[in-house]
Amino acid sequence: MSTPQKEPLRTLTATERAELERIGAAIGERADRRRRARSLLLVAHGWPFTVAAQWSGFRSKAAVAQLVRRFNRAGLAALTIAPGRGRKPTYATEARSQMVATAQHAPDRREDGTATWSLSTLERRLRRDGLVRVGATTIRRVLTAAGSSYQRSRTWCPTGTAQRQRKSGVVTVVDPQTEEKRGPSS
Repeated sequence: MSTPQKEPLRTLTATERAELERIGAAIGERADRRRRARSLLLVAHGWPFTVAAQWSGFRSKAAVAQLVRRFNRAGLAALTIAPGRGRKPTYATEARSQMVATAQHAPDRREDGTATWSLSTLERRLRRDGLVRVGATTIRRVLTAAGSSYQRSRTWCPTGTAQRQRKSGVVTVVDPQTEEKRGPSS
């Protein structure tokens, strides 16, 4: 017989059980969420933490114990990755919006020495404007996350928008299906 757990799993509500079963069986769900849901269901059915860990793919019963502790406190939110993981953003929201705003305005030919933005010219301009340590890779990531893409005309443009010449003048056309065409973001 296994040793009793320090903090056993609380009784599941009907909606929690149904949601755990749905997530555990869903092929389209993230693998880590499915694994956590399956281990919680095994523990709810009375299996010890070691068995739940082995059957759901965890390396130790301690991982299942931590998951149970988080589930008891946070409910279904325990299935997602805990906050605080991963690298924190280096630049604040103001700096990111400054990068996007600078890229959306046409460069000054005299001051910037170009008619279109490249990553290196954007980098030089942003460093001059106060973002001293910004690099080209960071600028590319921020612009891509903001919905802009690098065009064949060697400019950064908001994805899904285009300038069209009409009889009434220049008009900005927006594609309503931009997000579906772009696909899932990473």
